[in-house]
Amino acid sequence: MDNKLRTETLCIQAGYSPKSGEPRQIPIYQSTTFKYATSEDMGKLFDLEAEGYFYSRLQNPTCDAVAAKIAALEGGTAAMLTSSGQAATFMAVFNIAGAGDHIVASSAIYGGSFNLFNVTMRRMGIDFTFVDPDCTEEELNAAFQPNTKALFGETIANPALNVLDIEKFARVAHAHGVPLIVDNTFATPVNCRPFEWGADIVTHSTTKYMDGHASAVGGCIVDSGKFDWTRYPDKFPGLCTPDDSYHGVTYTERFGLAGAFITKCTAQLMRDFGCCQSPQTAYILNLGLESLPFRMKQHCSNAQIIAKYLSEHEKVAWVKYCGLEGDKYYDLAQKYMPNGSCGVISFGLKGGRKAAETFMKHLRLGSIETHVADSRTCCLHPASATHRQMTDEQLDAAGVGADLIRLSCGLENVQDLLEDLAQAIENV
Repeated sequence: MDNKLRTETLCIQAGYSPKSGEPRQIPIYQSTTFKYATSEDMGKLFDLEAEGYFYSRLQNPTCDAVAAKIAALEGGTAAMLTSSGQAATFMAVFNIAGAGDHIVASSAIYGGSFNLFNVTMRRMGIDFTFVDPDCTEEELNAAFQPNTKALFGETIANPALNVLDIEKFARVAHAHGVPLIVDNTFATPVNCRPFEWGADIVTHSTTKYMDGHASAVGGCIVDSGKFDWTRYPDKFPGLCTPDDSYHGVTYTERFGLAGAFITKCTAQLMRDFGCCQSPQTAYILNLGLESLPFRMKQHCSNAQIIAKYLSEHEKVAWVKYCGLEGDKYYDLAQKYMPNGSCGVISFGLKGGRKAAETFMKHLRLGSIETHVADSRTCCLHPASATHRQMTDEQLDAAGVGADLIRLSCGLENVQDLLEDLAQAIENV
């Protein structure tokens, strides 16, 4: 499939091209295993000498077709689906970092990712330094150490809604000989393609806009194929030296820059951790991808109107939405996402935490959920839910104050949403 095709076409056509007489829709290969005529044939698969399938924990045709579609949308060379966005984040980092290594990450990231890094992966012997995403280039440089293996950030931070200066982060990462990993969940490749701005690896929680209907949990990792691991063989031995668990294969030699990262991630990490996406989930995800460009337009349109309404309301203390002129990240958003950002707004009411709780109790259309980015409008108070494990200092560093309300604008009629917001605020 030609990756130069436009986004709307790729969402429909990429990843799967049926031959004459084959199913038009991606088939669901609901099978754990695959039959071979001889042990020698299967042995070639285990030695990574031939392409094919032998066990769906590692690879499945349905999942691979959908991963290929997402790779085409991002402009990458290879991709793999995972059981969740959290699994994608973990595996993207752990694929190149281990005990004794160090990662630099933006402090304004999803609370689950922060906890994964700051607690769980520290227990695995990986150290993390968190930086303000708005820091200067000099401050960012100062966070690096000789054992740093990657720089991590989110295109649009959840829920702080900071916009990452991808070019700056990529420039600094490359100056230190490491890749930039960007979580592109909120923007999706419809509104931002981080590889075009210098990022090297992209992750997604496909549970959000890509699925779009709160139907299936999943994740994805996409490789740009541009980072030259072979320039730093001592820094990335897992990719540049023989893997004894696969009969001495060296991933960069066998699969080149275009395939080394994802092949290693599949052959090692998916083999050992087993956090694979099911073919049924991949099928549901693909249905969501087909309408993604059209849904994103409506999400962004609704959010733009609602953000403006909130910014002008006398009971609203503040609003964060990078599509609003005057927003701190407006200029960056215009640079990286000129056609729209996402449907998520953060705001606070005069009266703080108590006002937020009252407001949420009176919503009728917007439901209180630990979710964002699907067809239904939903609302959350992160400090008492997704980010409750963080201290006040960490909340402030992540841009998630105790009064913050995260509103994910769905696909409903915007006038109905405005009326619902109005009556809920009136009760504050």
